[in-house]
Amino acid sequence: MLGRAAEALVGLCLRAAAPVVAVALIGGALCGFYAATHAAIDTDTDHLISHDLPWRQREKALDAAFPQNADLLAVVIDGATAGAAEDAAARLADWARGRKDLFKSVQQPGGGPFFKRNGLLFLSVAELQEVSDHLIAAQPMLGALAADPSLRGLFSSIDLAVEGIRHGDIAADALAAPLTALAEAVESSLAGQPRPLAWEKLLGGRAPEPRELRRFILVQPVLDYSALEPAAKAREAIRAAARDFALTPEHGVRIRLTGSVAVSDEQFASLRHGAVLTTSISLALVCLILFLALRSWRIIAAILATLLAGLAATAAFAFAAVGELNLISVAFAVLFIGIAVDFSIQFSIRYRDERHRSGELGAAIRRAAGGIGGALALAGGATAVGFFSFVPTAYSGVSELGLIAGTSMVIALVLNLTLLPALLKLLHPPGEPEPVGYAWAAGLDAFLLRHRRGIIGAAGTAAIAGIALLPLWPFDFDPLDLNDPHAESMATLFDLMKDPSTTPYTIDILAPSLADAESGATRLAALPEVADVVTAASFVPDEQQQKLAIIGDAALLLGPSLSPPQVATPPDDAADLAAIAASARNLRTIAAPSGRAPAARLAAALEKLARRGAAALPPLRANIVAAIGPRLDDLRQSLSAAPVTLETLPEELRRAWLTADGRARIEVFPKGNARDHDVLRRFVAAVRQVAPEATGSPVTILESGETVLGAFIRAGLIAVGAITLLLWAVLRRLRDVLFVLLPLVLAGLLTAATCVLAGLPLNYANIIALPLLLGIGVAFDIYFVMRWRAGLAEPLQSSTARAVLFSALTTATAFGSLALSSHPGTAEMGTLLTLSLFYTLLCTLFVLPALLGPVKRA
Repeated sequence: MLGRAAEALVGLCLRAAAPVVAVALIGGALCGFYAATHAAIDTDTDHLISHDLPWRQREKALDAAFPQNADLLAVVIDGATAGAAEDAAARLADWARGRKDLFKSVQQPGGGPFFKRNGLLFLSVAELQEVSDHLIAAQPMLGALAADPSLRGLFSSIDLAVEGIRHGDIAADALAAPLTALAEAVESSLAGQPRPLAWEKLLGGRAPEPRELRRFILVQPVLDYSALEPAAKAREAIRAAARDFALTPEHGVRIRLTGSVAVSDEQFASLRHGAVLTTSISLALVCLILFLALRSWRIIAAILATLLAGLAATAAFAFAAVGELNLISVAFAVLFIGIAVDFSIQFSIRYRDERHRSGELGAAIRRAAGGIGGALALAGGATAVGFFSFVPTAYSGVSELGLIAGTSMVIALVLNLTLLPALLKLLHPPGEPEPVGYAWAAGLDAFLLRHRRGIIGAAGTAAIAGIALLPLWPFDFDPLDLNDPHAESMATLFDLMKDPSTTPYTIDILAPSLADAESGATRLAALPEVADVVTAASFVPDEQQQKLAIIGDAALLLGPSLSPPQVATPPDDAADLAAIAASARNLRTIAAPSGRAPAARLAAALEKLARRGAAALPPLRANIVAAIGPRLDDLRQSLSAAPVTLETLPEELRRAWLTADGRARIEVFPKGNARDHDVLRRFVAAVRQVAPEATGSPVTILESGETVLGAFIRAGLIAVGAITLLLWAVLRRLRDVLFVLLPLVLAGLLTAATCVLAGLPLNYANIIALPLLLGIGVAFDIYFVMRWRAGLAEPLQSSTARAVLFSALTTATAFGSLALSSHPGTAEMGTLLTLSLFYTLLCTLFVLPALLGPVKRA
């Protein structure tokens, strides 16, 4: 019945070929124009999953309470010294606050005036006492520098220290670290390398901890979701500002960008990288395969015109029905081309076969429609039903894709039974002197029939093995694994993960009040899966009375030295050189008898610098003198610490942790490697036992994975059920329905088993291969089953086998090129698509004929 209806429709189109082509092509052009003028892509990954889910509601509540903490771009600043990092962060933050056109908010975690003044209060009492002792011991040097902030003042203070060593007032080892720090700065200046003096070594006698050399700025950029990289303007502006301010590695500062916004932007950039070349190669190969399959550029032209008209119509429907496409629904074009080209190849090769048999163009086209039209209609309907099954899922990205792809199958079917035959009539391809099938496959046909029981047994064994391995096929819940690990944002993120205090895998909890937050924090901190818990109260130091007393004592002793009544006039080059030469001589007096390395090293560097003269002073001043003023200012501020309460916290800091109505945020840090899925799952489960309302990236990762996986499982079950009902309605025999479905199931199991053995997990990207496997697999099987029901034997020698083979090759070429992408997620999607297509073809060509067995002739 379907075949006769298709033949009648094609006959009608042949009689009015020119009007049909004109209407279709004009309609396609209009649809293309509509799509081009209404095209919009929403690159916000937050919109891929329904906001109605409970865990998404908790995310929204947290974002609404603390909107400045959403969609952040993290600026990571590493300095050669802590001062260099602090100065760079302050300068960039001040600049960013003035760019309201680019940034909605700017935060400096652990930085800014509040922490400059009160940072010492966050040390333990023992640590603070040690710092205070070092500062008091350095009082002579500090006083000299405050009174004369120049090279002359610095090296004069070194001379005083050397005198102290000679008289036994200062232990020689106490100067080892300061002299080494100075030697490094002088040697770098001689080599023409910017290397700011490490003041921690000079004054504290210790090397700074790695985290002391790092500062952060969190900016909330103005995002343009109509662009492929929504934060591109903000990111480029930050890089340009860093260059303008000389915040570069050459000047002892490294600026890197990371955070969710930067990761997303670079992900889209890597998707685009090389896409033009890859697509061009793919299209060239597809055209070559089409020529090998069809042997006529006229037929190929007809197919390409049909594809373009269908793609334009589908795009117009997509933008009209959905509006803005998301990052998954935009893949409708890939699915359309992959399956619609199969319809075109099936029809065209069947036409070639009939043309060889009859010779007359019109009759061949009509007979092709009668022979393949029913199978195409059933395949198109089954594929459309399969895609429509994804519409009711909570995974919004795939839901939209299902609606568009399902509709596109109807469009493809209609055009392949109307426009394609009309184009063939008008283009009038030459006759077919040679048979279209594969006569050489006669032996294979006979082999499959002769050994069908063995083949079915082997297929059954493979299916059992696939079922056994299926539960071992993991789903990679971590979206970071889909990104290029060498991209700056990802490399920086992995670097931050080495420090537990800067991991992005933290859980956020919105508590009704600060008291509730503190109570919850106490319970959470007791969990073995938790490393640390932070609330607003964490920024009120403990033991303040004792700490303020220590700071007060230090300020009393150091205050006069740090604020001299007058500051010396800046020296000229001759005065600085004289001070340097004198210091070198003095250092030799303590280096020669004992061979002390730091003193000898610095003396040698100073002697070399003195020989070079005034030309060597500018880089030395840049490395040393430029930071004296800012560092002394920092020290004065730190010695003016005052009692800290919740009320005295800076407004910016309070807003990050407390809402205007009194609600409070809790941040929970995991213990162990949170990138380990088991560690992450245990961490989330433990925190949820205490706080079921927990949210944050670990919760999002796990819940997103469950949502996506659940959506595909439910949609897959609905699709199989709906396709089964459709096949039953048309085929009317359960056995024939099973003939269509069993090879598809086997292909899926073999794909899963191979992925398990090869260590290729499912993830957010390659799971898109499953709908394609369903669509193409059902279509291929239907072609052979319908042919078998029509009483046609020798399937592998037929034009159907040729059509299926070249259709698979065309699709594999188009999608296999994705495996060459520099983007790991896209590459894995291409790999899984190619693998699933291979098994689909294997099961269709070799397992299905064995299942069908010999044709029962009437």
